[in-house]
Amino acid sequence: MLVAGMRLSQLVPIKWFHNVTKTLKTYGDMATIQGIVFINLVGFGLLVPLLPFFAKTLTADPWQVTFLFSAYSAGQFISEPILGKWSDRIGRKPILIITTFMTMLGYIGLAFAPNIGWAVAVRFFSGLCAGNISTIQGYVADVSTPENKAQRLASIGVAFSLGFVVGPFLGSMLTTPGGGHDGYMVPLFFAASMSGFSCLGSFLFLREKRPNDQVRSPPLPLSQIISLALQSKIIAPILLTTAAYTIAFAGLESIFALWSHARYGWSEKEVGLMFLVIGITAASMQLTLLRPLIRRFGEFKVLGLGMMLFGLSFWLQTLNQIPALILVIVIIGTVGQSFIFSTISAILSHSAHPDRQGAMLGLNMSVSALSRIVGPMVAGALFSWAGPDYPVILGGVLCIPAAGLAFWAEKEAKRLKLTTGKKA
Repeated sequence: MLVAGMRLSQLVPIKWFHNVTKTLKTYGDMATIQGIVFINLVGFGLLVPLLPFFAKTLTADPWQVTFLFSAYSAGQFISEPILGKWSDRIGRKPILIITTFMTMLGYIGLAFAPNIGWAVAVRFFSGLCAGNISTIQGYVADVSTPENKAQRLASIGVAFSLGFVVGPFLGSMLTTPGGGHDGYMVPLFFAASMSGFSCLGSFLFLREKRPNDQVRSPPLPLSQIISLALQSKIIAPILLTTAAYTIAFAGLESIFALWSHARYGWSEKEVGLMFLVIGITAASMQLTLLRPLIRRFGEFKVLGLGMMLFGLSFWLQTLNQIPALILVIVIIGTVGQSFIFSTISAILSHSAHPDRQGAMLGLNMSVSALSRIVGPMVAGALFSWAGPDYPVILGGVLCIPAAGLAFWAEKEAKRLKLTTGKKA
């Protein structure tokens, strides 16, 4: 036995086991984080096309249906900066375990909602739990170097895109047509079970990466976090870029079906296929093109390019009169869009003090959540009172100037000699 053991140790050195274990731990952390994001977006995407029909089973009026969407974003708006700063205080892992567990309870609560008021309250609660995106971004920043930070954040963007593709498909497959309220039990419990697995994975596989002195640093009041952000010549314009992008995107998302029907007579089928193309394109760009561009030009220039392409797609849509070209223009916008989310997160994590990364990323997500409330409201008003093309025009008006903010922030970063993902 001893001889056999010695031969085995000679064939497979202990150092090899150590290297394999180290690799598994490193990629296990990122795989778990990507899984959490994917599950969040699958659950979110699963419900987005079902909520109006689910609300009808609760005898909800159309105006009440909108509260199901806005309540979720309102919850995120409140919780993102709070959870972000507390993840700076007590660590990322505890926040992720708690929020994924509470998300599971939110899906179960929605499944048993007896009326629309209960459903709105549960959606608000779910939005509070979904305010963990900044914590996830903070964790990725903790385990990354300046050179690979944007790449890893891009992998989170891929999980976003794939989750938003898979979610609506699963929702339609798991729902029982004509089953009334009970017809939505299966997809809701499926989403709850996924959140349960996400919570278990966070508990078993995530390792806290932050130094102990950072974990014990006291959290800043929200007013002071906002004040520090506004004083920064890098963070402030990036937050404005987030607001411009999200208002444009959320507004277009909310009226795209109405706009495409008004312009070209599209039905739910064409709109659904278009969102599928958007998800696949975004994931492909983040996997293949984003990293080389950042290594060549840096996050700021890539963000500016993304905003320009995204804004250009809005203008092209208003000028286009050929239905077949909608897909081409949407792909142009999606390529730009795929550069935006990850580069904004990377820039903020580079720019913020290490023990304030979660707070600043949380503030950014809070700005995004508020913009997701404002965007559909403004787009809906413009669509109804001015015409179908005006919400699309607004997107171009917002995004093109916002690209300039990214280039302006880059000048300040160079003055401060800020380390980014650009390869020297």
